[in-house]
Amino acid sequence: MTYELFLALLGFAFVTSVTPGPNNMMLLASGVNFGLRRTVPHMIGISVGHSVMVFLVGLGVAGVFLAHPLALTALKVAAVGYMLWLAWKIARSGAPGEGRAAGRPMTFLQAAAFQWVNPKAWAMALGAVAAYVPAPSVGAYAAVAGVFALVNLPSVAVWAAAGQGLRRWLEGPGRLRLFNWGMAGLLVLSLIPVVGMEM
Repeated sequence: MTYELFLALLGFAFVTSVTPGPNNMMLLASGVNFGLRRTVPHMIGISVGHSVMVFLVGLGVAGVFLAHPLALTALKVAAVGYMLWLAWKIARSGAPGEGRAAGRPMTFLQAAAFQWVNPKAWAMALGAVAAYVPAPSVGAYAAVAGVFALVNLPSVAVWAAAGQGLRRWLEGPGRLRLFNWGMAGLLVLSLIPVVGMEM
């Protein structure tokens, strides 16, 4: 990979990682509801899970969905169902320690697995492999995945930290409820690309 291509990939990884999407909406909500420290496994799960996804997409996992349209339909159904369930959980969250609200943030494994039903994660992985791998090879795919691993964690941490920063302002139950329903709504809106998702 040339220096110029590396810089371009770095920019692509940063912009796609730091802009709003399902992962970042959930991290913002988690930062508000659970704080930054308890959200760390969620952040690491996103970064590791997505980097593994980029590598496997490079090796040809996306070809399974091209060859088997029913598999793509199953992925879409799983994505919609899981994200609606997550939106419902976010909407019903309350102040930390408050009965039903004393839930748990997403775990490392849950966050890593979520990447496979996240339409933005698929778009990022496919775009990176298509645009920044000049000569297909295991090493090239590992390099692209490595760049995402390097850039993604600090990028998503911004959202969890922003959520932590909003906690004091959202201490009132009315404000927190409004925030959580707003985050749930944004997560549902992020499902719109799933309908037209192509591999």
